[in-house]
Amino acid sequence: MIGVAAMPSGCSIRAIWILNNLDGVVFSRRFPVVEKRWRAACNSNAHNDTHQIFSSLPTDSDLADAFLDRKHREGSARGFGIRKSNSTLGSDSWVDDPITRHIIGLYISREGEENKNLLWPLILHTKGLYSILILPLVEPIHLNAYARLCKRPDCGAALGMDDGLSSLLLDLPSVTGAFMIAHAIGDIITGDTVEPEVIVSAAPSVGGLFDSLTGSIGISSRAKPVAPPVASSSPSSAAVPGSVTADAPKMGSRLLDKDALRTFISSSMPFGTPLDLNYSNIITIKTNGFSATDLPPADQKQPAWKPYLYKGKQRMLFTIHEIIHAALYDRDEIPDTISVSGQINCRADLEGLPDVSFHLAGLNTANLEVLSYHPCAQVSDQGLDKQGVMFSPPLGNFVLMRYQAAYALGPPIKGFYQLSMVSEDKGAFLFKLHLMEGYKAPLTMEFCTVTMPFPRRRIVSLDGTPSVGTVSTSEHSVEWKIVTSGRGLTGKSIEVTFPGTVKFAPWQTQRLSSSRSSFGITADEDSDNEAENASNMVNEEHLMGKMNKGLPPVDLEEPFCWQAYNYAKVSFKIVGASVSGVAVDPKSVSIYPAVKAPMEFSTQVFVCVGSVIHTSSEPY
Repeated sequence: MIGVAAMPSGCSIRAIWILNNLDGVVFSRRFPVVEKRWRAACNSNAHNDTHQIFSSLPTDSDLADAFLDRKHREGSARGFGIRKSNSTLGSDSWVDDPITRHIIGLYISREGEENKNLLWPLILHTKGLYSILILPLVEPIHLNAYARLCKRPDCGAALGMDDGLSSLLLDLPSVTGAFMIAHAIGDIITGDTVEPEVIVSAAPSVGGLFDSLTGSIGISSRAKPVAPPVASSSPSSAAVPGSVTADAPKMGSRLLDKDALRTFISSSMPFGTPLDLNYSNIITIKTNGFSATDLPPADQKQPAWKPYLYKGKQRMLFTIHEIIHAALYDRDEIPDTISVSGQINCRADLEGLPDVSFHLAGLNTANLEVLSYHPCAQVSDQGLDKQGVMFSPPLGNFVLMRYQAAYALGPPIKGFYQLSMVSEDKGAFLFKLHLMEGYKAPLTMEFCTVTMPFPRRRIVSLDGTPSVGTVSTSEHSVEWKIVTSGRGLTGKSIEVTFPGTVKFAPWQTQRLSSSRSSFGITADEDSDNEAENASNMVNEEHLMGKMNKGLPPVDLEEPFCWQAYNYAKVSFKIVGASVSGVAVDPKSVSIYPAVKAPMEFSTQVFVCVGSVIHTSSEPY
């Protein structure tokens, strides 16, 4: 998802490379203005250099060769930033830090040159079939500091030390900007440029006056997403820049549209300095240009995140969108894990360049661990349980705030899942679940579904009747719909059970030896000893090969599908209030200059990874 983003101070990009799954460079872009600054810095620090650094950018072929060489050198556990006995001095894994999975270094060798030159920091982001490499501008002193980390004898930095990789990166805000660029480019080349969703709730919270106002602007009583505004594609004297239409600009009809990518890069980061990563803004400006009538007030400066001024009926919408991450193990020795991440999506259809302020409530209850705001926002004051927020809203839907919080209520679904194989091709299972225990109105569970995946086995028949809901099967899964849409669960908890048996087609034996020969496991790759291989699970490529054998690709996306498939996945949606306790105080919302604009608030809670883990280790 691409949102409006202001770059950290001093962020400049030297080069961008995009490689395909065959490790060939399919797109590259260099910024000579930034590169001139790098060469000047190298020349001014030449007498202080203690390590060989790469003073110029490599060719695409040299970079592709270096990237492929790193993949071979940093394979398996070493690719996760873990130093092993056969890690190479000077390699990323020698630093012994998981950060090197995402911020990598490449050693570039040119023909006729004996010494290899270090290119760092390269931001690595994998999206779809592509690997995106972003090289931000840093000082030579920082590159030399990393080169020293790659060659010191100790294994990582001791706790409390200030000379580790993390402390080095704290001095490099350009790395943060490079990550934002990498994610934006990844979304564009795979067609994932989606606006944050803002929902019109079914239950207005302001009363009769609000109902009459929202009715007059066409907001129905049913909850529905609001489309982001897009300027007309055929501007005329009668067209209003920034007017609302039903369709948002979408990429994705062709993967890696180079013309669209070039337009985005040249517009969002002219001369290598990132300004605005909002793809909707970029494409709208390119399509419509600017009108002489679309000018801000003389005494106000128009921000980059609002290139067009809104014209039309005015309103404000806030949506709190939370995702619960949970894993329930049903084992005394392994504690359940549960947390919540959320964001406040906003849409402010307001004319001119007004400022909006409100109080964010529930901070003490939510036990917030991480809190970040959109660049347009300012935090004015903070009490024990409230925080004052003021912002100058962009055009259209945007993410005003993101947060992570500890979870106090406990999971909305508790219970256990048991599965035992009574024969080679038949298994008996039992679910016993409690839904919404401890949850009270206005929290409502709109739907709840439990899925049992069996990617390695084909289901022939299912025998069993749940106490509540309906059951359906496919070739490789069983789906139990406990709460269906239209029959929500509010203000009470229920206990549900589902005993049954499942019969599979005859088991197809897969020999490990054939898998090993098929996926190129060689004796010198991670060949320390069998115990070390076991401690690092198995070679990553070998494991992926085993998973791929005979399985549909979609099954590989399941979060727990590694060596065993003994779990059940829970999907649900809760509306009515945030489960973290975070809320926008509706009485505190004010707009300056004052304007009469109806406001609406809604909340949605989803599960991202909600799983009941079975204790057996057999792969069914």
